[in-house]
Amino acid sequence: EERRLATTFAKAAKATGVSRVVYLGGMVDDETELSAHLSSRMESGEILRATGVSTIELRAGIVIGSGSASFEMLRYLTERLPIMTTPRWVNTLTQPIAVRDVLRYLVGAVSLPDSVEGVFDIGGPDVLSYRAMMDTYAKVAGLRPRIIIPIPVLTPRLSSGWVGLVTPVPYQLARRLVASLKNEVIAHDSRIRDLIPDPEGGLTSCAGAITLALARIKDAHVDTRWSDASIPGAPADPLPTDPDWAGGSIYTDVRKAVTDDSIETVWARVEAIGGDNGYSRGSWAWEIRGLIDRVFGGVGLRRGRRDALHLVEGEALDFWRVETLQPPRVLRLRAEMKMPGLAWLEFVIDEHEGQTRLTQRAIFAPRGLAGHFYWWAVWPMHGFVFPSMVHSLATGEK
Repeated sequence: EERRLATTFAKAAKATGVSRVVYLGGMVDDETELSAHLSSRMESGEILRATGVSTIELRAGIVIGSGSASFEMLRYLTERLPIMTTPRWVNTLTQPIAVRDVLRYLVGAVSLPDSVEGVFDIGGPDVLSYRAMMDTYAKVAGLRPRIIIPIPVLTPRLSSGWVGLVTPVPYQLARRLVASLKNEVIAHDSRIRDLIPDPEGGLTSCAGAITLALARIKDAHVDTRWSDASIPGAPADPLPTDPDWAGGSIYTDVRKAVTDDSIETVWARVEAIGGDNGYSRGSWAWEIRGLIDRVFGGVGLRRGRRDALHLVEGEALDFWRVETLQPPRVLRLRAEMKMPGLAWLEFVIDEHEGQTRLTQRAIFAPRGLAGHFYWWAVWPMHGFVFPSMVHSLATGEK
């Protein structure tokens, strides 16, 4: 898939007369067999460079910054496991780089002379093991030193499983990241620092990058996250706005509640659902559903919210994606949990006979016989959760 996307992009860049491509790839170790993840990123760079369009490929190791998948894995492992057994990869050396320095190199590469092209390694000032990175995180975050016990027989597959359970990183992504950690990634090539000089004060240290990332998370200034990248459904997949005659079975569960509160007040409660705020009276049921999702390899509820009060269209929210956001009237969430079909949860606020009405609609498009069984299996739970949930969101009663 990545090969196809790189080829398509390369052809389009050449056809439209793009003068330069700057690609962020993964740093590689020439002496160790590459993981599938790093091999794919390296191949994408080769495809881009083969087009004839001037291409600069910047290769980085672990990127430290709020929203980075690598950082989320590091953060959750360190925060949630005071004692952990780990595979040998915790002793692999790496050269992490702060996301601000990555952005600086990316922007600087665009303005380099046309004669400059090729592959350049980028890295921060520190070379340390993944274990040392966890120790650094614990110190910066004010945690007690973590007890780390390496176990040589712990395979990448098993490692990915517990990483997927403890962190918000899905199993498949965790598996690619963990497999890449067997490769030592150190920037032996420093030519980029001659072309793009270090900023005043030097590159950001690992501890400094972690400090900045935690500050942005605390202040809710996480502009983008790894979880904001998603692949849309196929063009033929049903949409919640399709008419009944569009084809295929669509199940719906509609609940309504009215209140004397203003539209804006109800909207504020609706927009704040999920993450640490929970799901009003139905939070316990969503927590169970999140746990089930994680058992089957899904993301569960651990992606949380970027901001405690406000949403942005397209961003991740627990195991949802904000598909439609029309303040203060419409919020539609597309499910990204493991299930045999497609699902949405929609909230519509309007005026009704002098009051504010909240309509909550769960939509499910089953895939195969398993999808139909799934709907009827969870349908009784809807009767327990949805009536109290819509009433609580509409009225504010807990």
